[in-house]
Amino acid sequence: MGDFNQAVVIEAIRRAGEALSRTELAAATGLSAQTLTNITRRLLDEGLIAEAGRAINGPGKPRVLLRLVAESRYSVGVHLDPAVVTVVVLDLAGAVVARRLIPVGSPEPGRIIDEMARAIDALIAEVGVDRSRIFGIGLAAPGPLDEANGTVVDPPMLRGWRRVPLRELLSAATGFAVALEKDTAAAAVGELWTRRGPVDDSFVFLYLGTGLGAALARDGDVTRGRTGNLGEIGHIVVDPEGPPCACGSRGCVAVTCTPQSIVAEAVRAGVLSAEGDDDEPGALEARFAHVCAQAEQGEAAASGILGRAARCTAALLVVLTDVLDVERIVLGGPFWGYVSEVYLAEISEHVQRLSATRALREIPIDGTVVGADVGAVGAACVVLDRALTPRSSTLMLSERSDVPVAP
Repeated sequence: MGDFNQAVVIEAIRRAGEALSRTELAAATGLSAQTLTNITRRLLDEGLIAEAGRAINGPGKPRVLLRLVAESRYSVGVHLDPAVVTVVVLDLAGAVVARRLIPVGSPEPGRIIDEMARAIDALIAEVGVDRSRIFGIGLAAPGPLDEANGTVVDPPMLRGWRRVPLRELLSAATGFAVALEKDTAAAAVGELWTRRGPVDDSFVFLYLGTGLGAALARDGDVTRGRTGNLGEIGHIVVDPEGPPCACGSRGCVAVTCTPQSIVAEAVRAGVLSAEGDDDEPGALEARFAHVCAQAEQGEAAASGILGRAARCTAALLVVLTDVLDVERIVLGGPFWGYVSEVYLAEISEHVQRLSATRALREIPIDGTVVGADVGAVGAACVVLDRALTPRSSTLMLSERSDVPVAP
């Protein structure tokens, strides 16, 4: 209970984004004055919070203000993408203090894991922080994942990554505990932590990377599903007259909305030449960016291709929001920046017109506040979230004596 209440206090200060007095903390947390005194003394001793001056509010003694010490603890985030590995270091407030990109090139697992470990060591040295002040490493990877065993199962466009025990290997290479998370879920955690929205925030996150995936935030927490693989949306049909899909259907998300499908249509329309290996992630991004640039310059064929993809994406979002009944939609991921302007204009009108709840409300649609590094930042936020977010489940006592009680 003590650890839970301590997390409640840290969360209240972090969410406020400013220094608070003990009186304000009591109002925000519902904790007694004596409990707050004990907790804040402990947090001050551990350097997690610090005094930030005094405030005078009417008669009586000035109130001591308490702030979060962002540089007191850190987390590391790693995003494994088929084209590039992104590594970031976040402080306790969730701000990026160091960043490094690693082109994937050959996707051989052992080589990439070694490069991840070297980049992590280099960034820690760059920040100049003692390793004992780092909570751990969050690792975002494409699904599907075997969450229980920390294994990457068989991610698309990462040849040779079948059943790779990524969590164990990176932990052994760095000496840190590693939290493996699906990239879409990590992005949603990053959105929750960085936006500091209401505690009961509820949204669907559409992740635009080499492929498309979705994540669900409900009541301020990310819902991961039974196996941790919620959000595999590639075979939802969004255009019954669309291209044939390998699954046997027509017009699935995988063949209408992904960067690969957009590039393929651009080749058929003559916007791009047929030369080039679009199965290579780096080449795919460059060619996708070219289509988006052509559309931005007003080229009719490229504009038509992106417009159709946006409408298919809107059809997908209508399905997701009707089924999940969320408050808002968030779009992001490494490829989001290329299409954000076109998509926000196209998608919003279609979603509002077709939503089953359109008579009740308008569904806000926004781009992520995190930016292109949402996978890596989200992965680091997963570590902070597990370490600091108060959850009632941590108060549950295990019924088995051989299972440790959650802190």
